Amino acid sequence: MTSQNVDFATSAAPADVVRRQYLASAAGDLRALRATLAPDVEWTEMAGFPLAGTYRTPEGVTSNVMEKLADEWDDWTAHDDTYVVDGENVVVLARYTARNKATGKPLDVRVAHHFTVRGGKIVRFEQYVDTAEVRDAMRP
Repeated sequence: MTSQNVDFATSAAPADVVRRQYLASAAGDLRALRATLAPDVEWTEMAGFPLAGTYRTPEGVTSNVMEKLADEWDDWTAHDDTYVVDGENVVVLARYTARNKATGKPLDVRVAHHFTVRGGKIVRFEQYVDTAEVRDAMRP
């Protein structure tokens, strides 16, 4: 079966799973986002990022990352644009855009995300971002 014959919504292809995660995140659909994550997912936000740390379980990821971003930022969006796929590894070059609620300052910063996808689920995520730009947008 070729990927052209597989429905995108159910495809286990690593890039399709990752793309569904970005679409769910952009739509604010945390249920759909959690559906892309393995029960034992390891999600790491980079040291120096405001939410730095490693989170586990789909609920742990959405409550400690996505919900907190929504609390502190307006229109937080990860715009995925370039995918590099090597087996179960998917590296995405992207851009974060948002406006900090406390300062009103905009954020527009390039990022790289490394996903590992197994069995149609994201099992590992690691973020790479210029954390100084994020912190600057949070400073009055």
